[in-house]
Amino acid sequence: MPTPLFDTYAPPAQIFERGEGAYLIERGGEKYLDFISGIAVNALGHAHPKAVAALKAQADKLWHTSNMFTVPGQLELAAKYCKDSFADRVFFTNSGTEAVECAIKTARHYHYAKGRPDRYRIITFTGAFHGRTFGAINAGGNPAYLEGFGPRMEGFDQVAFGDHDALKAAITEETAAIIVEPVQGEGGVRAIPDTCLRGLRELCDEHGLLLIYDEVQSGAGRTGKLWAHEWAGSAQPDIMAVAKGVGGGFPMGACLTTDEAGAHMVVGTHGSTFGGNPLAMAVGNVVFDELTAPGFLEHVVEVSNFLTQQLHGLADTHKDKVAEVRGKGLLVGLKLQDGYVNKSLAKEARNHHLLIGAAGDNVARMAPPLIIEETHAREAVNALDAALSALKEG
Repeated sequence: MPTPLFDTYAPPAQIFERGEGAYLIERGGEKYLDFISGIAVNALGHAHPKAVAALKAQADKLWHTSNMFTVPGQLELAAKYCKDSFADRVFFTNSGTEAVECAIKTARHYHYAKGRPDRYRIITFTGAFHGRTFGAINAGGNPAYLEGFGPRMEGFDQVAFGDHDALKAAITEETAAIIVEPVQGEGGVRAIPDTCLRGLRELCDEHGLLLIYDEVQSGAGRTGKLWAHEWAGSAQPDIMAVAKGVGGGFPMGACLTTDEAGAHMVVGTHGSTFGGNPLAMAVGNVVFDELTAPGFLEHVVEVSNFLTQQLHGLADTHKDKVAEVRGKGLLVGLKLQDGYVNKSLAKEARNHHLLIGAAGDNVARMAPPLIIEETHAREAVNALDAALSALKEG
């Protein structure tokens, strides 16, 4: 039946009206194990009591002032981010794509303020996904997302994922920055090796470039570290875009920078009407406190190791249909063999009351709430086993 909405989505028949922890519950009462969590968003699961209480309490006091006025929650959350990251400065946004836009503008304006306005080009990688704004789709470079929106935007140089020689060759006197996802989500759940992240840091230092991490999907504890790049040690960025899990389901994001990179973003260079509003900050502070509570990230590591082990066993059982297990932490995927389709597997999984997603390179993607237990992992693997058994070619 036609709706008054844009036809930009193709949702299944299920309509969910409430959630409890790791589960979504349909109108008719059917319960589904949620292993996509709003595409890596519901880090604390559904209806987390502390997040709900914070939102309700703030809703009774003040919803919105705009950034014409100081929002105390911003100062509180920014201080937490800076304490537990590389960053010295924070700009709050409503989404990941806005955080990426801020990161791009910050990198270009840095070189402009240093007297090098000619340094504006940004190197990106195949398989990247940086959001859906015009700037972000050009940074991502996916032809499917660019088609029909006019000429490509100038200033982005894309190189093949993992091609080190092409990356070095792409650097010119006009290069301002390199932007990369430590774990590609949409591009096929591909984790960049730690040694490569350290190599990017060294390459940027050598050429005076800014290193931008897009941790919209891989951050907020999803890999078992607060930020995914922390696994690589000495590979800190100059700028980082985050969103999704940091709001635990409430729309929010942020652009984090070093003092050096962000000092030139002064009054008039950037802004947001809704970014960092009191409601978002109330929830964001609770989510951050939960993510950094003693034992929380250790639990993510433990349960993700168990899930990955189980998925490898599943891949061995269905090696005719599963090519490999990919990912890091609780951002994982099954790359399917040629002839089998990831969206078809997602449909079969729904038939067994498991919700998963589909990513690029024919990967079935999973990004469950970070609060899942081993029992949830077993339930998911059992459902996947049944789904793969039912999966047909084509």
